[in-house]
Amino acid sequence: MSGRFFTYLKKSGFKSLLAILILSIPFVSIAQVNSIHDITVPPTAGYRCRAEIVNGDTIPVVDLNTIYVYTEFVFKNKHHYEMWTRTKQRVKNVYPYAILAAAKLREYDKALEKMENEHMRKAFLKVCEKDLRKEFEDELKQMSVHEGKVLMKLIDRESGKTTYEIVKQMRGSFQAAMWQAVAQLFGNSMKVEYDPNVEDIMIERAVKLVETGQF
Repeated sequence: MSGRFFTYLKKSGFKSLLAILILSIPFVSIAQVNSIHDITVPPTAGYRCRAEIVNGDTIPVVDLNTIYVYTEFVFKNKHHYEMWTRTKQRVKNVYPYAILAAAKLREYDKALEKMENEHMRKAFLKVCEKDLRKEFEDELKQMSVHEGKVLMKLIDRESGKTTYEIVKQMRGSFQAAMWQAVAQLFGNSMKVEYDPNVEDIMIERAVKLVETGQF
C-alpha cells in the first residue's frame, strides 16, 4: 500500500488494530522422532552433546542451522542497494510481530471453532482486543509507516490471511469493506497476497537471513 494510505490509517488509529493480532510470545520446539539421549563426557575428552542409538551403535547428534545460499543481487544503482539494506532492517524489526500474530490467529481460530453462539464469539474477541491493546498498542505505534507495510506482508506470509480477511474476522464485514474502499481510492487493495517470488522477493530473502541468524 502507498505511504499516503498507511499514513491515513495511522492517523485514524489503524495501528491499534495490529494489537488485536498479538498477545504472547510462542515458543516452538522440534520433537525428535528417533531415540536420542544426552551423553556426558569428561571436560578433557570433548563436550556434551546428544546421541542417537542406531543398530547398537551410539552416534553423536549435532544440530546445524540451515544456511541459504543465494546469488548476490545485481544492484542497478545506489538506490537499489539502499532499498535492499532498508528492507533487511525492517524485516528484522517486525518479523517477530508477524510470528506472534500468526500464532494468535491460530489460537483464535481454534477457540472460535468451539463457540457456536455468535454472542459468545463477539464477546471473546472484545476481551482479546482489550488485553492486547493494554499490552502492545503503545509499542506498535512506534513503528514507521514502511515497517507497518512490511509487517502486514509478513502476517499474510505466516498466517495465510490477507489484511482484509483479518479485519473482517476481528471487526466484521462492514469495517473490512470500508478499509478496502479507502485502500482502493489510493490504487491499493487489502486483499493483495504475499508474493515471495516476484513482488516481495527482497522481503522473502531477508526473512531467510533473519531466520538462520545470518542477519
